[in-house]
Amino acid sequence: MQLELTKELKAVPDLRHQVRHLRWFKSSFRRDAELIARHREVVLEIDDRRLTEAFLNWIEAFNRQKAHAALDRRDFTLFAAGLLLREFLKARPVTARVTQAAAAKGMSPDDKDSIIGFWPEGFLYTNYCLSVLAAVVEQEFGENLSLAEAADDLRIWWSYRENVREDPSMAIAFFDQFVGGEPNWWVPDSLESRAAMRRATRKLLA
Repeated sequence: MQLELTKELKAVPDLRHQVRHLRWFKSSFRRDAELIARHREVVLEIDDRRLTEAFLNWIEAFNRQKAHAALDRRDFTLFAAGLLLREFLKARPVTARVTQAAAAKGMSPDDKDSIIGFWPEGFLYTNYCLSVLAAVVEQEFGENLSLAEAADDLRIWWSYRENVREDPSMAIAFFDQFVGGEPNWWVPDSLESRAAMRRATRKLLA
């Protein structure tokens, strides 16, 4: 998966705080949609009210959990990005359709672009969260975020879409999988149950 927006976000000062401002959040999300639509033969329409809803619900969930950030800041950053993905999937601010040219190409499990044709809305939500995460990880921790092979596997995306339809919180576990983390398939929205957080807690109590 190409994270084109990340290249632009790396130049944004103090990105981890900037993304928590509604106006900036909206403009950056629309920018990612523009990049994807331009290069991936898909038409994307964004409902501003639903986009605002996703943001506000994310900020509320983020604030409930941020007291635990000190345990493992990097893992909390990953979890926060997963929470945003969940709220996108709950609010569904995007409607999409592929162009006739893209549809004519069909889909193959080995064709990375086929993920967009299969689920363009989910691709945009996930791409945006990964793009922001990659830029924040580089700014805050001096690391390059590496995506796992699962992020480009259409078969995984079939399972991803199916599962989040039943429970949007499952997006957090799939997001962890995409970045090579340790998914919590049982209670993905439980910060305390994450493997990294459990290790940090044990270390603190030792």
